[in-house]
Amino acid sequence: MIKNLCLSILLMTAMYSILSAQDKSSVYLSNHTFSKENNVIGTVSLHGSEAKFKLKGDNAKRFALKGKQLSIRKKYIEADTKWYDLSIEAQTESGVFEETFRLVKDDFHKNSVIAHRGAWKNTGASENSISALQHAVRLGCQGSEFDVHMTLDSGLIVNHDPAFKGKTIHNTSFAELKQLKLSNGENMPGLEEYLAEGMKQNSTKLILELKPTINKERAIQSARKVYEMVKNRKAQAWIDYISFDYNICMELMRLDPHARVAYLNGDKSPDLLAADKLWGLDYNQNVFQKNPEWIEQAKAKGLTINAWTVNDPKLLQWFLDQKIDFITTNEPELLLKMIGK
Repeated sequence: MIKNLCLSILLMTAMYSILSAQDKSSVYLSNHTFSKENNVIGTVSLHGSEAKFKLKGDNAKRFALKGKQLSIRKKYIEADTKWYDLSIEAQTESGVFEETFRLVKDDFHKNSVIAHRGAWKNTGASENSISALQHAVRLGCQGSEFDVHMTLDSGLIVNHDPAFKGKTIHNTSFAELKQLKLSNGENMPGLEEYLAEGMKQNSTKLILELKPTINKERAIQSARKVYEMVKNRKAQAWIDYISFDYNICMELMRLDPHARVAYLNGDKSPDLLAADKLWGLDYNQNVFQKNPEWIEQAKAKGLTINAWTVNDPKLLQWFLDQKIDFITTNEPELLLKMIGK
């Protein structure tokens, strides 16, 4: 027993050392979009240390780095441009680190409409399916929300409930779950293919809800796995994160201090969220009806505000009148019509 305990401690220490080393070598970018109206993209930094930065790759000439501020040269913002990939090298006393980012032209809609689990209710698509995402994009929604679980073998699968067709996700392999059919005949999508589909366009954001799991350790692991996949796919410009699990929210922000992370559970005031530097609060409609003062408090603290899942026309109009940032709904067609889009 003592031997096993010592082994566990050694493994945890080794994992912490690896994670610390990864953190120190992480090049961060505070934003990943540009537009004709604003060619300044954001600031470049390296976790925990000072560095000299250098732009690299075929697209380096299209960008400029003044101090730590990255911008795109205006002549390269063309009508048919969707994005450019850019490598940024950080030179430090301890070594040279490099990261490649996808910098995306900001043609994302600003209409506040978030399609809940994609646009499925009025389209015949299955919830959380690739086709539901495609319908949300075609409708012109600002965002399409979807749900992610971690499988037994640490795969990442897109589904709302913790079980599907009698299979509990955290106890089932990724390959086995991928074979299961949704109601419209599609296979259950993995996160990687969902990101690949969403990144074909730059008009609708991908609102990634990372689901709570069986314990804190699994929750932290799932946050790291999701972060690594988003980073490796260079999908940061598309992704807003949401979760009911505060540990997941905090871990995502630890991994990337510029990640857009909103909390779902509705049990924390705007003051608490602002103190922890979250991007926003994403609460059930009933929470805002019971605490209407939280809307103005959140605005005062610079937090984004989303209400879910609002389907009733009167409540949709009430939230529109409150001028909150986003409304998540199963009726995106109705809400788009109400705002005149």
